[in-house]
Amino acid sequence: MNFFSGLLNSLFERTSNLLEGYQASDDKLTSLCEALLSTKGEVSGIAISEQILNHYRRLDREDKRAFFIYLLTEMDIDVTAISSSIERYQRSKETTNYRAFINAAQPRRRNFFRRLNEVPGATFELVSMRRDLLSLLAENPELGVLDIDLRELFISWFNRGFLVLRPIDWTSPAHILEKIISYEAVHEISSWDDLRRRLAPPDRRCFAFFHPSMPEEPLIFVEVALCAELPSSVQDILSDGREPTPEKEIEYAVFYSISNCQQGLAGISFGHSLIKTVVAELSQERPKLKHFITLSPVPNFARWLARQNIQDGPDMQPAEAFLTAHPEEVRALGACYLLQAKRENDMPVDPVARFHLGNGASLYQIHEGADLSPRGQKQSYGLMVNYLYEREKLIENHEKFVKDGDIKAQPKLHELARKYKDKLSEKS
Repeated sequence: MNFFSGLLNSLFERTSNLLEGYQASDDKLTSLCEALLSTKGEVSGIAISEQILNHYRRLDREDKRAFFIYLLTEMDIDVTAISSSIERYQRSKETTNYRAFINAAQPRRRNFFRRLNEVPGATFELVSMRRDLLSLLAENPELGVLDIDLRELFISWFNRGFLVLRPIDWTSPAHILEKIISYEAVHEISSWDDLRRRLAPPDRRCFAFFHPSMPEEPLIFVEVALCAELPSSVQDILSDGREPTPEKEIEYAVFYSISNCQQGLAGISFGHSLIKTVVAELSQERPKLKHFITLSPVPNFARWLARQNIQDGPDMQPAEAFLTAHPEEVRALGACYLLQAKRENDMPVDPVARFHLGNGASLYQIHEGADLSPRGQKQSYGLMVNYLYEREKLIENHEKFVKDGDIKAQPKLHELARKYKDKLSEKS
């Protein structure tokens, strides 16, 4: 990765020298955009792209919205060109006709984004641009068309073949560690001491995916605890003063936090590849490691529970008191939620469950009181879940889940859910 970083910096310095003193004839943003698409010169194209990106950074929210609307309306598909090109291809399936159709079917803005991306460091700028776009979609749903273009380009640019797995530890550069603190999305890192407890001990691991065009920006990272036994709470993993697990006693690799880092890459899936890559990495490092398992949050459980009528429960008690008083019922309610609460497409309501089950994992155990943080209490009243990754069963579990909605889980959890299902009904 240092090689990639040095290479990109070298290219950027050379380009900057070539462009010294060059200015496009018009610095109005829309004129610059048109100039970028019309110019044929590589050096002039890079110069114009830099001006566009510099200009974009200075825009306020309303000006960014206007810029996106310009791209949507003025750089859209030419429907007339598509119709004529497809007619020519239907008459004669020659290579030139096919090429003309493909070119016509691409909106001009896709080529605009590709040309912008020729500037060193522009990939991160475009990811930030999509982050801005996503923040505007609720108020401007028509911009969703523009998001499709960026998302399709990013799927190609950020495919698994380009991603680099890097271990993150206490000796990693400070600016990378600062980003780990900032991007942690599951269990907040409260201080540098807290971060040290997660990275420095010999029984703790952290891995992140990077892209060569963004060598200083993690895309996603996972934190791993190497344990002698399966922990039943995140407090066990993150506790201060904990003694490291002796090397010879380690049997479990527990994935306890997975955080996406770039809002502009929302919908571009890295997690599936990350876990499988880390499992392979740890298996090679520790051939005797027996179990790969998560300790995962249940983010929508409290919201779902608030909509349930619970028969034979304590009269008029809030959900918090009910859960505190009845730990077995907590696990049963968790099983009902994870195994039976479905969306219209028959997929689980819970997003974390969809992720891990879609990855081929199985539902293994449910723990009450496992996350006592304010976030954990608000989202799930402290409930957490283990998803088990068995390498030899991942493909089979994935296929059954995707095709039939079949959720692989321990028999006891299926039994708990069936036993408690009749006590629940949706509130009107």
